Amino acid sequence: MSSLSLKPLSIPTFISDNPNIKTFKFQRNIALPCKSHCQTERGHQFDVGDTFFRSESATARDLGVLSAALYRNTTGSLRVLDAMCGCGIRSLRYLAEANADFVVANDANENTREIILGNLSRVASGSGEGKRWEVNHLPATRLLAECYLRKDYFDLIDVDSFGSGSSYLRVALDAVKLGGLLYITSTDGLSSGGHRPQQSLAAYGAYVRPLPYSNEIGLRMLIGGAVREASVLGYHVVPLFSYYSYHGPVFRVLLQVKRGKSLSSRYYSFISYCNRCGNTRAFSWNELGEISCPCSTNVKRSLVVSGPLWTGPLHNSPHLTEMMSLADQWGWFGDGEGKNLEKLLKQMIDESDPKLPVGYLNADEIASRAKLNLPPLSVIMNSLHKGGYAVSRSHIAPNAIKTDCPMVECVKIVKHLQQPAEMSSCH
Repeated sequence: MSSLSLKPLSIPTFISDNPNIKTFKFQRNIALPCKSHCQTERGHQFDVGDTFFRSESATARDLGVLSAALYRNTTGSLRVLDAMCGCGIRSLRYLAEANADFVVANDANENTREIILGNLSRVASGSGEGKRWEVNHLPATRLLAECYLRKDYFDLIDVDSFGSGSSYLRVALDAVKLGGLLYITSTDGLSSGGHRPQQSLAAYGAYVRPLPYSNEIGLRMLIGGAVREASVLGYHVVPLFSYYSYHGPVFRVLLQVKRGKSLSSRYYSFISYCNRCGNTRAFSWNELGEISCPCSTNVKRSLVVSGPLWTGPLHNSPHLTEMMSLADQWGWFGDGEGKNLEKLLKQMIDESDPKLPVGYLNADEIASRAKLNLPPLSVIMNSLHKGGYAVSRSHIAPNAIKTDCPMVECVKIVKHLQQPAEMSSCH
């Protein structure tokens, strides 16, 4: 549905977080026609106007709202800072569905103000101590820094940024409550794919090279950056879930921020991949001079090493189980959209098995190494289970499996599965 409304003509003035990057705010002058675009998400009708909006990101918003609601149910309160709110749909959902006590909806572009106010007006704003929400237009780093200086800490900070997003990590960690949640974002697929190692080194402190599971690396790179920044402040972070979506691409991670050094520092380490045999391993800092693969003595030719990255669990299984229960309680699994969410949460729970290592085995790579057509992945997974291996599907790649079975052994199992099929075809 589209209609025309009047939008003020704006004169740009410099407001960038980074003085080397030219971004602008807008001062109102005269009015020009502006399109209004109505959308509906989880029963909420809202206007996106001319803001940047992805309907495909609804799943990421679902995950954030479920986690926010669980946090409020546990702690009894929920204050949210939506640092880059766009049209304000995330803020609206935190208020209406997670029952947030207070939400700051911030977007640096002042031109979005009328759209955000119109969308949030569906929830009474309140006043005084009962105030439910407010709208700001500041660069995200400035707003987060000001909250820290005022000691105005938030239970949940949602930073839905574009690009690496690493420049927001330190100030977001400063402004979140201890025990609170930090929902961070990256859309830097080039760095996670190993195509810009100098950029990933500058942004996340990780030298990333091309690996066959680059989208999982994108999540581990993002978590690793947060681990590094948190440790500087004397905190540690625990991933509650890690979500990849192909549109963008978009990497989103929900972290819980805790005081003190991590008991799992072994999970901030290096990842090696052997081009010769397809094996992946994680190496600690103490093992850097010993990185090798049993299949080859020529490490220089066969091994690709990236890091340091997060090499621990991508998800927290108990948290995901609670999310799934709440989504079912809210009736979110009853339609087509709900079935996709239910499938995603189940896959994430399966991926949480602590036996599962870094990375995944892509079906195309298995087929190429085995030099044959593969049976269905479900058949391969069943054989791996019977062989005593841990295995799950990957929510990141639909044609891949996560398993602690080495590639070489997986190829042998696939070849063994093919032999009865070939014998039966001969008869």
